[in-house]
Amino acid sequence: MAKLKLGVIASLEEGKKSIAKVGELGFETCQLVCWNQDLFTPANAAMVKEATRELGVEITLLWSGWPGPAAWNFIEGPATLGLVPPEYRYARIEALKKGSDFAKDIGVSNVGTHAGFIPENPNDPFYPGLVVALREVAAYCQRNEQFFCFETGQETPTTLLRTITDINLPNLGINLDPANLLLYGKANPVDALDVFGKFVRGVHAKDGEYPTDGRQLGQEKPLGEGRVDFPKLIPKLKACGYQGALTIEREISGPQQVKDILKAKEFLTPLL
Repeated sequence: MAKLKLGVIASLEEGKKSIAKVGELGFETCQLVCWNQDLFTPANAAMVKEATRELGVEITLLWSGWPGPAAWNFIEGPATLGLVPPEYRYARIEALKKGSDFAKDIGVSNVGTHAGFIPENPNDPFYPGLVVALREVAAYCQRNEQFFCFETGQETPTTLLRTITDINLPNLGINLDPANLLLYGKANPVDALDVFGKFVRGVHAKDGEYPTDGRQLGQEKPLGEGRVDFPKLIPKLKACGYQGALTIEREISGPQQVKDILKAKEFLTPLL
């Protein structure tokens, strides 16, 4: 089987220095993340294209955030995250369309985001409107010749599979964050591939633990110190046909983040 590439998260908010850091840390790919839609400008698109060309870095996915409140927990999260809460849908649909246009400008064919706490119950009154909203975003990405990718975590694999089927467009994919499946208590990431493995188009290399109190997410851990079984996950990804990159994500800041990223690189390299 082909060897997978390694990458790391880069931030559009941090500009060219974030893309330069990808190369400095010895990676050849990245996922570019942006929460501020005001940065989706022609000038920034030109900067990104110049930087990636100059530094030899490939952007495998543009991860677009959205405006409004965001509470990353089990209490306020369902009412604030993604396209699930109806009061934020229109603004967030427009934000994701901006992200799609920016991705087109920089030549990136995968656009990802968190859809929110997709209802487990298909008869939930919020669900039909959510499917319509997601279909609108995915259809826009399709016109831009892109895949729209769901980042995993806030829903079970079965619910995500059903949602993909209900949207019923050919350009739907998954940005697998195996740690999120644990942090949100939704699935074992290795087993989740049995449900939706064929849809995976991006992977966050991140680690963590299951939640323990029912209100707060589980704890993110340095890669190799949590419950994600990467020695089993990576061969299974390949068996599902995945040929993309593993993008290291460590959601802390400062010198320790760099240390943990380099440690993750050392851990993953023999497994690729």
